[in-house]
Amino acid sequence: MGKGRLEAFSDGAIAIIITIMVLEMKVPPGDGLDSLLPVLPVFLSYVLSFVYVGIYWNNHHHMLHACTHVTGAMLWANLHLLFWLSLFPFATGWMGENHFTALPTAVYGVVQFMAAIAYYLLEHAIIRAQGPDSILKKAVGRDWKGKVSPVLYVVAIVATLVSPLIAQAILVAVALMWLIPDRRIEKVLPGH
Repeated sequence: MGKGRLEAFSDGAIAIIITIMVLEMKVPPGDGLDSLLPVLPVFLSYVLSFVYVGIYWNNHHHMLHACTHVTGAMLWANLHLLFWLSLFPFATGWMGENHFTALPTAVYGVVQFMAAIAYYLLEHAIIRAQGPDSILKKAVGRDWKGKVSPVLYVVAIVATLVSPLIAQAILVAVALMWLIPDRRIEKVLPGH
């Protein structure tokens, strides 16, 4: 199977995830700035999740660009990733509606952790399918961000027991860490 169908399906699913997240935001009653204050936590949680979904979409695109063919294991690993990404709207909405309290923030952290694990599994399914000289394997190298992120998600989940604010700071820090452009795959692709 060619990778085009996998890319198109994934792009469509990610677009739907973003659409659901934005539709979860309700328009506040009133036309003054003070009417926006109650929905500020929902908006901030949306912004954080939008950044995360954008990071996954961007990295997913680059990762699939480095693969030559698709296997059944890759299809299932991709669906596993999309499952966890599809929970972003729920976790985002619950966390925002409850003003970043402990349990919703912990659940958000769990969803982030599981999405990171699913991404890792997809990455390794691609590397296995492409063989020992895989472009992706050469590109990811030691993948320090991929190894540190799940650890930080666990720290954020545990931090909700102490302070949801600390957990939020950790979740934002991980997103900021991934916003720095990662050119590893582009550097090893032929013709780039």
